[in-house]
Amino acid sequence: MQNQDRPTPRTIRIGAANVGLIGLDQALNKALTGQMQEEEAVDFLFAAIARKNYVPLTAEPVYREALRAEYRRRQGIQGAEPGILTIRVLGSGCVTCNTLSAMLFEALQKFGLAADMESVHDLDEIWRFGVTKTPALIINGTVKCAGRMPSPAEVEEWVGEESEKLRM
Repeated sequence: MQNQDRPTPRTIRIGAANVGLIGLDQALNKALTGQMQEEEAVDFLFAAIARKNYVPLTAEPVYREALRAEYRRRQGIQGAEPGILTIRVLGSGCVTCNTLSAMLFEALQKFGLAADMESVHDLDEIWRFGVTKTPALIINGTVKCAGRMPSPAEVEEWVGEESEKLRM
């Protein structure tokens, strides 16, 4: 389980949206340490999440599949990663962070890519990524830079590299 060092998300991709779920961290960690079989883990995760969060009845299958994908990803199973760039800009929401986000939008537009982008302002969440200096940029779980403003060329290079990895 080489992915144990990665920060456990507090949000999960449910369909086309990122949804914050209370107790997601704890439930995933318990399922992983219990080394549950996939179906057992999905049932456990869904029950744990449904106790603390509102899950519409019609969305239950979508939640279950999202929890399955996250469980598989955390186990390091190939094919568990979605084929979309996941980008996190970590910082206080200052002008520098906004400029970095704008550079990312331009790079994505240049390559004609879509991405799951999120700005993370909460210090606890930032530290969970192992980042102590902001602004920081994380693409597909890899810290690309921290504590400095990258150049537009660097941002384009990183976006291009990570999108190529997804195509392989």
